[in-house]
Parts: sequence; structure tokens; C-alpha cells
Amino acid sequence: MKADKIILGVLGGVAVGALLGVLFAPEKGDKTRKKIMDRSNDYADELKDKLDTLLGTINKKYEKIWSEGENLIAQGKSKFDDAKHEGETLLSEGKSKFYDAKNEVKNSSI
Repeated sequence: MKADKIILGVLGGVAVGALLGVLFAPEKGDKTRKKIMDRSNDYADELKDKLDTLLGTINKKYEKIWSEGENLIAQGKSKFDDAKHEGETLLSEGKSKFYDAKNEVKNSSI
């Protein structure tokens, strides 16, 4: 995934930067370690912001899909109820016609 590559790239860059900073530091160890720590914190904050953005995007997509699913279920239930009502109406009409025909046959044979 693209996000995985970004995360790995940022972490790799932090590690390489820290190593190169220690190797080529023109200043004392304390100052160099402080700079490395400050920069690492900056990178960590940046990475956290990117992860928060990514999680926000994923959450929005999940909520959208969930909402669409609920709408589809509601539409399906509505169509089912309509079909059920129509079927009950047709059944009622069929029974009524059957009894009418039965009575007609019964009355014509008398």
C-alpha cells in the first residue's frame, strides 16, 4: 500500500539521517545528540500527523460505506414490503374470483 511505503520511507530516512548526523557531526556529542533528538521528534510529529490524516480518511470512507449499506438495506426492505403487499392483494383477489366462480358453478348446476 502507498501508506506503508510512506511510513517505511520516513522511518528509514530518520534512521539514515541520525546515523549520518553522528558520523559527520562537527560539534560535541551532547549537541549532536540534542540535534538528532530534536529532528527525530520533528519527524515523529510529522509521521503522526500523516497517520492521523490517513486514519481520518479511512474512517470517513468506512462511515460512507456503512451509510450506503444501511440505505440499500432500507430500500430492499421497502421493495420487499411492497412486493409482499402486492402479493397479498393478488392472493386476495384470486381467492375472491375463485369463490365467485365456485358460487357461479354451484348456482348454475341447481
